Amino acid sequence: MEKEKEIQKNSSLGSIRIADEVVSIIAGLAATEVEGIAGMSGGIAGGIAEMLGRKNFAKGVKVEVGEKEAAVDLYIIVKYGVRIPDIALAAQENVKQAIETMTGLSVVEVNVHVQGVSFPQDEEKNDEVRVR
Repeated sequence: MEKEKEIQKNSSLGSIRIADEVVSIIAGLAATEVEGIAGMSGGIAGGIAEMLGRKNFAKGVKVEVGEKEAAVDLYIIVKYGVRIPDIALAAQENVKQAIETMTGLSVVEVNVHVQGVSFPQDEEKNDEVRVR
């Protein structure tokens, strides 16, 4: 079983520990705030069909955290019709700013992997509730 890593900072009052999962959640929330991103993919292993749900905000995010720096990989699904380079750049900037502001870590890279495109009729089907 993989041991969960934490960032630890010591001060005169005690220590501060930030788990990697927290950095992943911050990155996932910051990415989904960008207009044009339909959702997050589970990455290569999770497949394109698995979209971000409300319960797991770290889905589609992989982080590598050191003592003072972090590297992030985002696996996103974009909405049809958006300009992908613009969306990717906005996601990079938003994720970098959110992590640096909230944790004090320096983000060295944010890699964006576009895993799919969401079409308008797909979104409508997902929103429908069928009653039998």
